[in-house]
Amino acid sequence: MNRLINLHRKRIEKMTAMQLKESIWRSEGRVVLSQNFVGMPPLCMGVTNPELAQAMGADMIMFNGYSTDENAQLPGLSMMALDENGNLGFNTKRLPEMREFIDIPMGVYLECGDGGFVDKIFPIKYRKPDAENLEKLIQEKSTFIVLGGNPGTGVTYDSVLKATKETKAIVGDRMLIFAGKWEDGADEPVLGDPIRPMKFYKDLIAEFIDAGTDVIAMSMPGSRWGINVEDNRELIAFAHNYKRGTLVMSFLDGTIEGADVETVRECALLSKQTGADIHAIGDAGLNGIAIPENIYQLSITIKGRAKTWERMAISRR
Repeated sequence: MNRLINLHRKRIEKMTAMQLKESIWRSEGRVVLSQNFVGMPPLCMGVTNPELAQAMGADMIMFNGYSTDENAQLPGLSMMALDENGNLGFNTKRLPEMREFIDIPMGVYLECGDGGFVDKIFPIKYRKPDAENLEKLIQEKSTFIVLGGNPGTGVTYDSVLKATKETKAIVGDRMLIFAGKWEDGADEPVLGDPIRPMKFYKDLIAEFIDAGTDVIAMSMPGSRWGINVEDNRELIAFAHNYKRGTLVMSFLDGTIEGADVETVRECALLSKQTGADIHAIGDAGLNGIAIPENIYQLSITIKGRAKTWERMAISRR
């Protein structure tokens, strides 16, 4: 059965982007994605955050702050290792090397705003969706890319829509394209914010899908001010019906990824009720990753113990 929640490493690494999209759809709203910020050292010294997220039941990993500059230091993807002289140091991995340790699909978050605070760590010119960076990510076999903007970047719907059109023209079907607005909502509301009528968001969603978006990215109820189940359900049903096969990601962030497990459980149950296909958890917990217990709780609530433990246990199959 080609459901992502059932698939092991060897099956996943052979899939095309469009086959991955189909496998997410067939998982019937039970896929869990973990966002990792690569600008901080790992939470646990002997293991990278992506490995930790996978071990807690995540089915997909999204890297925030990932740079296409091969000389960039990526603390969150660094591992302790002995050099040829037996000295202990840190060895930074890039996407291709991370596939030695990660069995699940990995993708990259690209900035459609001005870069904000992340730009002080990794220059935005290596993290924006231009032709050079996209081709580099294709070479590194990124499975998907996420178009949006970190808090404080001034990202707008127009900038994300423009980036989506340009990205689709370059990558075609070689990578899944996620696009939307689920954070940086102070100056321009996130998708579903009741400050605007539902028709406003439906028109935007239609534009994103027409531009080539495979996965619409929205905020999860309980994570952002004013976001609720009823409005999100209406928008997600619209996206699903506007073009069959379109997916929606419901994002738990706004630092709620660092809350208690009971809060995460409640948000996850609300997210399930919206009809979202992917349930994501952000990186604002500790050291660029959600609290590990919260990734585990999200996984348990979204897909139950059997599928969570299966994902936690499988390796190299």
